[in-house]
Amino acid sequence: MVQKLDYLRETPSQTAGPYVHIGLSPRDAGFDIYDNQLGEDIAGPDAKGERITIQGRVLDGTGAPVRDVLIETWQANADGIYPGRGAVEDGFRGWGRVVPDAEGVFTIKTVKPGAAPGRHDTVMAPHLNLWLVARGINVGLNTRMYFADEEALNADDAVLNLIEQAHRRDSLLAQPDGDVYRFDIHLQGERETVFLDI
Repeated sequence: MVQKLDYLRETPSQTAGPYVHIGLSPRDAGFDIYDNQLGEDIAGPDAKGERITIQGRVLDGTGAPVRDVLIETWQANADGIYPGRGAVEDGFRGWGRVVPDAEGVFTIKTVKPGAAPGRHDTVMAPHLNLWLVARGINVGLNTRMYFADEEALNADDAVLNLIEQAHRRDSLLAQPDGDVYRFDIHLQGERETVFLDI
């Protein structure tokens, strides 16, 4: 007879704690133990497409920068293909990890992703998927970063169109500023970034 396991409960979530960088981004915690920082080179040296830099801050409800956050990002290549879902150029990883500097600014260096195939023959506007963990966040937060200069593709993006309050979509748009895209993530408050329940 098989024992019924209804007495087992789900393990509760915990915050990332103060040591998240040691395990997930050791160089940023002062440990230079690997040749390459895990997730540091998102696009790879031979990736085709437009090289871009994204800078921003993660801000708490009072507008103060959150300095102990770790951001994982994954994206399609310039042709809109995710690694593992089609042929991508050698060395293209499409995944990375970043943490903010002492001033609370994070920097992502990559290539601008192309529009990717979506469900039911739709097209997803160019975007980066972001996952945030930090002390005080019990469950990692998922969001996306779209490009404000991709207006036509953004207008047809299924995820953006699921956001009922149209003005809230702006919280997912990175603004071009010279050769940098600016994207701040607000954890709370009037300007709170839209987070996705996935």
